[in-house]
Amino acid sequence: MARPRVALQLYSVRDDCAKDFFRTLEAVAEIGYEGVEFAGYYGKSAGEIRDKLSDLGLGIAGAHESIQNVTGTNFDSTIRFNKELGNRSIVVPWLPPDIRAGKEGWKSAARLISEVAERAAAQGIQVGYHNHKEEFTPVDGEYPWHIFFDNASPRVFMQLDTGNALSAGIPEKMLTDVLRRYPGRSLTIHLKDYSRTRGFVLLGEGDVPFKDVVNTCLGVGGTEWLIVELETYPYPPLESVKRCLHNLRAII
Repeated sequence: MARPRVALQLYSVRDDCAKDFFRTLEAVAEIGYEGVEFAGYYGKSAGEIRDKLSDLGLGIAGAHESIQNVTGTNFDSTIRFNKELGNRSIVVPWLPPDIRAGKEGWKSAARLISEVAERAAAQGIQVGYHNHKEEFTPVDGEYPWHIFFDNASPRVFMQLDTGNALSAGIPEKMLTDVLRRYPGRSLTIHLKDYSRTRGFVLLGEGDVPFKDVVNTCLGVGGTEWLIVELETYPYPPLESVKRCLHNLRAII
């Protein structure tokens, strides 16, 4: 398959976005990212953002939308905004604890997001789910990530966050095992690094085996976008994400 494109999750530069969203998009394009994934729109309309991205030659890797934004009366307006934006991939990034309590809670959450995915598919939009630490913290001897995706519709794609998963204490090899367990389900992936001794670090400075992860994405993941995300900033945020991209290019 073709090499996945590389995008930046804009949460990585959220403070810059809050100050000047469009200037930050310009900087991201100048650094060399091929696309962006949204985590908020900073008061701009879908049309304004779409036109700015077109001017910069940036693609859309997706958007994080809360579970509240894709359920109930908010569903239609969220879908309408994303279609106008030109985005065709929505990711639910987190679930409140009351929705995912115990094994049955995770199964129920899988059904809920599967229903959202079915509704969104009718509008030409794919829906995925993203992990934090809790999805890889065992519940009664099982990983919630497995419980969720074993029970979710095949329409729900998997956005594995490598750093978040590793922060739960799982072995490095499990990252590629998860990709192989759900072949073709990794439409996008978050490349975030984590060190067992220093916590979240710049991409390439921790313990995530990125070469193995990316090769597995290429081999079985069906991955279209590699999305860089950063939690901590040893340098100013834009300089930090620039270094992450440089390190990623050296690895892959």
